[in-house]
Amino acid sequence: MWEEKLKVYDELVSKCTRFKRKGKTMPYTSANGYMFSLFNKAGEIGIRFSKEIQEKYMKELNTTLYKSYGATMKGYILIPDEMLKDLDNVAKYLDESYDYVMTLEPK
Repeated sequence: MWEEKLKVYDELVSKCTRFKRKGKTMPYTSANGYMFSLFNKAGEIGIRFSKEIQEKYMKELNTTLYKSYGATMKGYILIPDEMLKDLDNVAKYLDESYDYVMTLEPK
């Protein structure tokens, strides 16, 4: 099950040409010194946004904050499983998240 969902995450990240997936045991993407997507041990995908955009998408997508290893990840929303049927659409959110972290002060 986890491996199947990991394939979906890898396929999603491969649709975005400006960055690559990192991490062996905890897959993630990062840029500018910030992680902006995560794949947790429950097989869930979280994507990071600014506070305003995060709140907007939580309402629009009927989702919640993202949790990983028991911790609520500030700035991340949980990508609902039903959205993963259209990875081209989810890739737009991932690209938007990349653009967001590139506006932050580099770490």
